[in-house]
Parts: sequence; C-alpha cells; structure tokens
Amino acid sequence: MSETEIPQPDRVEGAPHPRETVRLFGQDRAEQDFLTAYTTGRLHHGWLLTGPKGLGKATLAWRIARFLLATPEQEDDGLFGAPPPPETLEIGADHPVMRRTLALSEPGLFLLRRAWDDKAKRLKTQLTVDEVRKLKGFFTLSSAEGGRRVVIVDSMDELNTSAANAILKLLEEPPARTTLLMVAHQPSRLLPTIRSRCRELRLAPLDTEDMARALGQAGAEVAATDAQALAALSSGSVGAAMRLLNHDGLKLYADLVHTVGTLPRLDRPRAIALGDSTAGKANEARLDLTLTLMDTLLARLARTGVTGTPPAPEAAPGEAAMLARLSPDPATGRAWAQLAQEAGDRARHARAVNVDPAALVLDMILQLHKVA
Repeated sequence: MSETEIPQPDRVEGAPHPRETVRLFGQDRAEQDFLTAYTTGRLHHGWLLTGPKGLGKATLAWRIARFLLATPEQEDDGLFGAPPPPETLEIGADHPVMRRTLALSEPGLFLLRRAWDDKAKRLKTQLTVDEVRKLKGFFTLSSAEGGRRVVIVDSMDELNTSAANAILKLLEEPPARTTLLMVAHQPSRLLPTIRSRCRELRLAPLDTEDMARALGQAGAEVAATDAQALAALSSGSVGAAMRLLNHDGLKLYADLVHTVGTLPRLDRPRAIALGDSTAGKANEARLDLTLTLMDTLLARLARTGVTGTPPAPEAAPGEAAMLARLSPDPATGRAWAQLAQEAGDRARHARAVNVDPAALVLDMILQLHKVA
C-alpha cells in the first residue's frame, strides 16, 4: 500500500484532515486562553487539549502549532519598541509554515499518531513506544535548525503503557524550545503524573449555529432543522455529526423513534427489520451507530422523566411527544436510566462474544418494551 493510500488515524471519515481545516468554530475561549498564556510569557511546554471526540481538539492543535512555528519569539524592547502582542492564532494562507504543514514537510513539527502495520495490513490499535522513540531523531535534526519545535500527539488515549511512560519522561525533562500539544478524549484515564505536568485547554460542545458552520466547512451543507438534530444527537461534536451524516444517522434515529413510539404495543415486524439492517460484516458501522443511538435515546428518555421536559430541540419528528408519553415522571426516568446502564453492559458483552447483530438489536428493543 502506497503512502497516499494509508488511512489516517487522526481523520474523520468524509471530513478534511484537521491540518486542512482552516477555521475552528465554537472554541474561542480555548484559543484565547492559549493566547493569554503566550502573550504573558507563561507558555507551558505541555498542553492537554481535552473534551469528547469531534469537538476540534486536533484542529486547535494544528492551529497552535502553525502559530508557534510562524510567530517570531518575543524579545526585549528594541529601538522601536516591542511589536503588539498577537490577537489571533491565524497565519496567512500563503505563509511558508502553512504550506509546509499541509504537506507534512515542516521541519519544526512532529506528528505522533498510530502507525500502519505492514504485516497485518491495517492501522495499529495502539500508539506504541517505537513511534515515540522516533522523537529522538526529530530533536537531533531539528536542533540544528534553531527556532521552536512542536510535537502533536493524536491521541494520548491510544498510547500503550510504554509509550505513555516515554511521553512522561519528555514532560519531566522537556527539550529546549519545544511545545507538546496532546489531544486527550478522556484525560481522567491518563497517568496522574502526565496530567500534573500539563496545562489543560478544555473544548466545549458546539451549539447549533457553530455546528452548521463547521459542517459547511467540512463540505456537508445541511438544513437548519438537520443542524439542530445533529447538534442534539452528537452532543455538539462535529466528528460525531459527520459520522451521523456518513451513515444516514438522522433517518436511523427517526426509525428508532418511530419503533419505540409503538410501545408498549411493539411493532414486532418493524423491530425485526431494524435488527436485520445491522446484520453482516458490511453493516458493522451501522450496528455501532444503532447501538450508539439507542443509548442516546435512553438517555433522552431518562432526562425527560427526571426534568419533566423533553430535551430541546427535537432530534426526530414526533420525538418530544414519544418521550413525554413514555417517561412522564422521575420514577420512570430513573427506570430508563437503569436500563441504559444495563443495556450498555449487555451490548458490550454481546459484541465481545460475537452475538448475532440482528439478535442483539432485537433484544435491546425487547428490553425497552419490557420497561415501557
């Protein structure tokens, strides 16, 4: 497989790679926090970019990397005084650093991510210490160039134990003029010693307006009502919204809502058809999305009962009425929350022992029927 054909582990299917994403929507606070640290002389050597998948953490890492590599280091006031501090992370589209980072040829930048396994003909499941060791050569070569050096780790969640310890050593003894930008989807699972040596930039879920703008930038123009539904079902994650679009997730969720809406008098043929649509190796992505959306539906049922109001906006036609009818009070909401936990455990066990997908989905619908 040629280098151009190797899949990129840090790219969402159907969307541009984060280094190709020009703008970052909905994360002004995180950007300003970094700029404030930079302009006040408190640029830390290790930064954790945190939040659920798909919020733009990798895009922010690339924006910061380009900014650091393109911006001259601040010096003492000269004859004409110090230049004004930068107010944005933007650099010009024609800047040499922009061109080199797009081509992955910037000598001051190292991208650390999962590697391709030539023997297995697939991406490795973990980011290994062998990849981290390549940093030694990068630091040796880049030291002759002078200037800043930036390392992007995407993602910290994929480090195996040895690789995590190697990153920890870098944070304990950081090379001169080097900044580590580390993407972390679940920072609580990282070594406490890694977290304690980093500054954190936490990204926020996108609202409907920013979601629509971000999807448009990724080449997915959607109607306003669809943007609202995508923002609700994806919890404000652009990556999750792209996944929904790639696999017709809005229609799938509408089918789920319609099926559950027949409860407690289950439309069994419709439930069986929904399960059958996930069968077979070609439908693995649909099965994963179906299970994710079932979990989302259970969470919205639980929230409706506990708060007394269906979540807004509706994520499918008729959803609000269905949620209000099936979860009318806090006791019912707690029952749905309990089922969500049990169903998640059952699904993980079933996937581990290769239970037939159609049977798994039908079993989950029957569990919904039981509670209803």
